[in-house]
Amino acid sequence: MEDSLKKKLAKDPTGLATYEYIANNIETIDAILPELVDNMIKVDSTGQFVVSTARYLNAISTDKYAGAIDLLIKAAIIKDRDRAYLPGLAASIWGDDYKEHAADLASRDDNFRRIYKRLYPVGI
Repeated sequence: MEDSLKKKLAKDPTGLATYEYIANNIETIDAILPELVDNMIKVDSTGQFVVSTARYLNAISTDKYAGAIDLLIKAAIIKDRDRAYLPGLAASIWGDDYKEHAADLASRDDNFRRIYKRLYPVGI
């Protein structure tokens, strides 16, 4: 990532500028996506834009961006302490009917298991 972009995004107070950069440059960011994801995780204290970025990348290409999506989901689990964004993330990543398949999803996907446990602490 160019130094000027790195400096600009390092001053991003919420993650919005980083999210906008990713969304507006999706065709050309593959080489710097890991740095953009690292910056997003560093600057977004609430998880709002971490979740938005994971949802966006998942909508563009789940397979192509699997590594970035995984890191963003892990960060969202930690950052979204109020559980404001996790329900939308779960529905976007695993489908609106994720609750109906919770046991199966939890057995196959650690991120899903962690999110579900955070959303529904009683258990699966």
